[in-house]
Amino acid sequence: MYERLYKENLPYDGVSIVFMELLLFYLILGISHVNCSSLGCSFEEMPTNRYVESSFWNFDALFQPQQHPARDSHDTFFLKTPSTTMQLPEDYVERVKQVHESGGYGSRGYNYEWKREEANKNLLRTHTTAISSRMLYKLAQDTKQNGFTPKKYFSIDRVFRNEAVDRTHLAEFHQIEGLICDRGLTLGHLIGVLEDFFKRLGMSNLRFKPAYNPYTEPSMEIFSYHEGFGKWVEIGNSGMFRPEMLQPMGFPEDVRVIAWGLSLERPTMILYGIDNIRDLFGHRVDLDLIKKSPLCLIGIK
Repeated sequence: MYERLYKENLPYDGVSIVFMELLLFYLILGISHVNCSSLGCSFEEMPTNRYVESSFWNFDALFQPQQHPARDSHDTFFLKTPSTTMQLPEDYVERVKQVHESGGYGSRGYNYEWKREEANKNLLRTHTTAISSRMLYKLAQDTKQNGFTPKKYFSIDRVFRNEAVDRTHLAEFHQIEGLICDRGLTLGHLIGVLEDFFKRLGMSNLRFKPAYNPYTEPSMEIFSYHEGFGKWVEIGNSGMFRPEMLQPMGFPEDVRVIAWGLSLERPTMILYGIDNIRDLFGHRVDLDLIKKSPLCLIGIK
């Protein structure tokens, strides 16, 4: 990750984001282990170089129905060229189609006609959970051949949404993705990991609110108090991946996955007292903030 500071021709706002990435990189590696002996493995960084993704991995594999509002053009940037993908694992596609249409694995499904042409549409990924779906599918295939091995994954990279720009929203921003895959995991483990993570960032004033996500149950939104705004600000989403997502991939019934997707910019705004996200990322970025904020040197000898 250090090489990005030197090898990439980053704009000034990109440099400020890389500084924060370095801090979060080491914080994630330092998260206390969940109270489970089999989770002694380290977090592995997921590959994030796939900005263009298919609707299948971004939505369908996550048990998100094709009529969901997030899949509309007013929320998602769809590509004109190339507009579709034809490279999908056909046997897995068929299992995903079945669980959407008629259910399975204890679920009734959504009871609608699932369309392959919708799943083939290319888009700019709306969340890094699309990367998680690919990584979990790969892990499930390895599990079939070699047996199950617990894993912990993370990533930090850009996502894109067709949103109106204001002081807390951008059409292009950064997401911190993390997941732990093992047996015996509960919502309590997830809350403990998130509390420990943000405590290391200096943010202990958190609230968790029950939420709905198509691909997690139970689900929680994460809020932190922003002194500048004088209100609680949502900084992330989290939950336990549903059986309708995991079991079509090929995981055993007793495997659980806790996962979280966090904003990079909003915690940074809270930590630095910034009240407009456009002052942190974009052409309005304050270069003095970069000059005055020392580079995190945790772990650098």
